[in-house]
Amino acid sequence: MKKLFTSESVTEGHPDKLCDFISDSVLDSCLEKDPNSRVACETVAGKGQVLVTGEITSKADIDIEKVVRNAIKEIGYDNEKTDIDYRTCKVLLNISKQSPDIALGVDKSYEDKEGEELNSEGAGDQGIMFGFACNDTRELMPLPISLAHKLARRLTEVRKSGEISYLRPDGKTQVTVEYDDEKPVRVDTIVVSTQHLENVDLDLLKKDIKEKVIKEVVPSNLLDEKTKYYINPTGRFVIGGPLGDSGLTGRKIIVDTYGGYSRHGGGAFSGKDPSKVDRSAAYMARHIAKNVVANGYSDKCEIQFSYAIGVAKPVSIYVDTFGTNKIPEEEIVRKINNTFNLTPSGIIKYLDLRKPIYKQTTNYGHFGKENLPWERVIKF
Repeated sequence: MKKLFTSESVTEGHPDKLCDFISDSVLDSCLEKDPNSRVACETVAGKGQVLVTGEITSKADIDIEKVVRNAIKEIGYDNEKTDIDYRTCKVLLNISKQSPDIALGVDKSYEDKEGEELNSEGAGDQGIMFGFACNDTRELMPLPISLAHKLARRLTEVRKSGEISYLRPDGKTQVTVEYDDEKPVRVDTIVVSTQHLENVDLDLLKKDIKEKVIKEVVPSNLLDEKTKYYINPTGRFVIGGPLGDSGLTGRKIIVDTYGGYSRHGGGAFSGKDPSKVDRSAAYMARHIAKNVVANGYSDKCEIQFSYAIGVAKPVSIYVDTFGTNKIPEEEIVRKINNTFNLTPSGIIKYLDLRKPIYKQTTNYGHFGKENLPWERVIKF
């Protein structure tokens, strides 16, 4: 049976991703000086202004405004007339400390209070988290989101290197893959929308994007005469970033994960320290799902964890291999329970999450990057 599936990605200059990057930059700055920092940092950007708000409890003394401006500069925004200028934009701060009611449950888990002696933090909130892996690609990610991320990253590479000198930071990509009997066989449609300087010839832009971005990323055996290309389909894209559209931390959760190919618990990642299971448990769920596939137990694997605020152990663990399992799913669950400590403290220790590693996760997906600790392959 043939079917089409589509995923999208965005560049680091997309207004929502700009906000994610600022929030993760603040988080890294805190963790660099105080690994036990509690951070829940949210950013809003629009029309020459950036607001950083949320709760930070940390021994680190950081210049948040400087961190914000450096993050905007790193992305490449320096023009207030077309997007935003890191030198002239207004930076507003509204930061408080973590609620003592939440801290009560995080500092010492429900189990420890009841005498179970887990010696673990409690979960920072209730919630559900999903992890996923499949054998579409070498990195065990779905092909549509993998290609969309690579196209978005390539847009940034050719802009920053000067290979396509007229590009600006904002942009989006989208890839539709045709599947036959659950196997990806070809790319049906590619959409690329990229911000550019005002006086660029659009025919040149389309030619450059096709030759220097798409053909450099998408394997030729996946392209054919029926593949459709939509490059800046609306034409002009000069006004971008937070001048063209407001940005907000945590608004690209499907881009951050599996491109819609797997379910999502609803929690965003950026700006949150690892005591927040929205982030740390989602990373652990990906790690385990990837290793279920990498160890040959199934061709696809989706894992769900659920947590209660202040409670260390997950309330539930769910495994779905979509009928591709080579061993019983109950055995996979037993292997998970026997191998991994899924309390917040156990996850943080196992994945070494108190380091300032989060800026590198912000863009082009939190999964599939082999240098990240939750992407390592193990035997279990």
